Amino acid sequence: MQSTMLKAKLHRGCVTHSELDYEGSCAIDENLLDAAGIREYEQIHIYNVTNGERFVTYAIRALRGSGTISVNGAAAHKANPGDRVIICAYCVLEQRELANYAPKLVYLDERNTIIRQAHSIPLQAV
Repeated sequence: MQSTMLKAKLHRGCVTHSELDYEGSCAIDENLLDAAGIREYEQIHIYNVTNGERFVTYAIRALRGSGTISVNGAAAHKANPGDRVIICAYCVLEQRELANYAPKLVYLDERNTIIRQAHSIPLQAV
């Protein structure tokens, strides 16, 4: 049996550009891709915290250190500059791989600077 697991998360990034007349995808600062372990051309899911939109595209590299998160092509209709987004990548694991598995969680500020990294989400009281 296999399980689809969260591989990586860029939490509450800020969209810097929205380019409708572009070939598509989401350009992400190369430092952020490296920190999260997201590869160029890897499928990503984007959850727009600002407007509730959810969509799937793929990641491409943006200039290292630029802080860029640019939503491009048709997806540009779903995110505007200034929107806060959660960008996730997933992986499929065999059951035997789950015991030692932990995702890469990268938390960002409004300038897309890394403020914290973790491998688990803290428990929350409900």
